[in-house]
Amino acid sequence: MARLFDAYIIVDWSASAKPVSGANSIWVGVRARDARLKFKFTSANPRTRLEARDLIAQLAEKLINRGDKVFMGFDFALGYPSGTADAIGLDVKNAPPWRAMHEHLTSKVKEREDNSNARFALAAGLNYAISKGPHPFWGAPKKDVVSTLSMRKGDFSLTESLAEHRICEGWIKANFKANPKSVWQLLGAGSVGSQAMLGIPNVSFLRERIARSAIWPFETGFRTFTPELLENTDCVFAEIYPSTVPIAPKPGEILDEIQVKMLSERLESLDSAGELADAFGPPNSISHGEIHRITAEEGWILAK
Repeated sequence: MARLFDAYIIVDWSASAKPVSGANSIWVGVRARDARLKFKFTSANPRTRLEARDLIAQLAEKLINRGDKVFMGFDFALGYPSGTADAIGLDVKNAPPWRAMHEHLTSKVKEREDNSNARFALAAGLNYAISKGPHPFWGAPKKDVVSTLSMRKGDFSLTESLAEHRICEGWIKANFKANPKSVWQLLGAGSVGSQAMLGIPNVSFLRERIARSAIWPFETGFRTFTPELLENTDCVFAEIYPSTVPIAPKPGEILDEIQVKMLSERLESLDSAGELADAFGPPNSISHGEIHRITAEEGWILAK
């Protein structure tokens, strides 16, 4: 099978409340052909989310304008456990739950030049809408703790609780040497909740700015890709998880930069071998009911 993509943009996101560079900041890695048609990796380390958003858009548009099909992967969740949008009270009759949630977060998150954000206040408000208490979002600095947001995890075993994890996180844990965190965790080692909350609105921005783009699997379908399927699509957005690839930084190297480098190389290698296409479809262990939950709201992590 012919390769699906010509360029791979991998983004390691950050929920930092101030401009930051180096370790634990945003890294954007690009693997694309150079003037000699050889694949080459380059990286950038924008200090704020606004800088990153504009840079990513410019990179993608430049690649697309020269005729490349672009894969764009983000290291945060693009969806929430099934039932989340309905529990918040969003309109899920006139839009699929994933889109309702994306639009809601986009309306609430206001990015600023100084990178400040009000993610803990937003989480507290979402908790109030869902449970009237400090659940399901959790994890906050002491100064941001309120009656509807706690430092500690709530009880996800309760019948009325939304699931702690999405289907894809269970699948990753079972098939890779990785232990993905819940989208509800906002603070602490490995937490992805804050990145998702602040990242999804930026993906929505890019989705609107980049013509002929689509978010997998919500808009593309959860199915094996073919070049024909992508004929009218120039850019595909997807959720990725760097821990699915063995990464061993050398002394002096920054882990975040090496992660985007290794993952871009892995995806390009699979695509060149004709083995990436199947990763866009569901594993055999996933039921039809689970596929519906995934495509309607939860999303999936691209990994092989």
